[in-house]
Amino acid sequence: MHKSKKWADLAIFAIALVLAVLFFFPVYFSLISSFKSNGEILRDAVALPTSLYLKSFKYLLTETQFPAAILRSAILTVTSVFFMILLIPMAAYAIERTGKKWTNAIYVYYLAGMMIPFQVYMIPLFKQMKTLGLYGTMSAPVLIYISGSVGMGVLLFTSFIRGIPVEIEEAASIDGCSRPRIFWQIVFPLLGPCTASMIVLQGLGIWNDFLMPSLVLPSTKKTMVVEIFKFVGELASQWDMVFAGTTMSIVPVLIVFVFLQKYFIKGIASGATKG
Repeated sequence: MHKSKKWADLAIFAIALVLAVLFFFPVYFSLISSFKSNGEILRDAVALPTSLYLKSFKYLLTETQFPAAILRSAILTVTSVFFMILLIPMAAYAIERTGKKWTNAIYVYYLAGMMIPFQVYMIPLFKQMKTLGLYGTMSAPVLIYISGSVGMGVLLFTSFIRGIPVEIEEAASIDGCSRPRIFWQIVFPLLGPCTASMIVLQGLGIWNDFLMPSLVLPSTKKTMVVEIFKFVGELASQWDMVFAGTTMSIVPVLIVFVFLQKYFIKGIASGATKG
């Protein structure tokens, strides 16, 4: 039994190691390619750079609209995630603590929205944005991101709130706390791991989104990923610019994840066990 367990552990470790290498390779490839010229990338894509080629970064930051595109991506991401964290936990709290038939129906309605692919209602949604006068503005993708995250967000937060003892809230209510104060001062701080999971999952998706900004925003207000795509042509591509832009887009995500990874993992695990 001991030997079989040892071999099983080795097999699991070997599989995890292979998956880690496969996962890291695109990051490694993008990183080394960002410090090579376009010709050097075409000659040998996987080789290490012969010198520290920084002209791609300089060109992107001084000769293109890439800095403004990064700022727009940051504004979209921060604004969307802020309103998600402001609104969705309150909706989940009301659904979980009320326990009425109509709140359960709303919960099912939110979850049903997760089953509908975005491509199904994409065209009617854009026509509605035009009717409301939001098409081509920064408000349009923010509203779409928020509404699209409600289903998954309510699922995560209700699962986590279910594990918080009601007695804590009852004791606060006896002491004279109002319902909003109970939520924001007692319940919401306990939702830290779940909130971190929401920030990472939704923030990463919005930061790297290509479809929504390319369709909703005008050509003068494109985001970072769309700006990177401009360097990919039908007959020729500037791969040094593509990889330099990709590397710059990865850095902020890695910084956020490093600070939130502990809470992110805890939130995902807690949501899975409490749901």
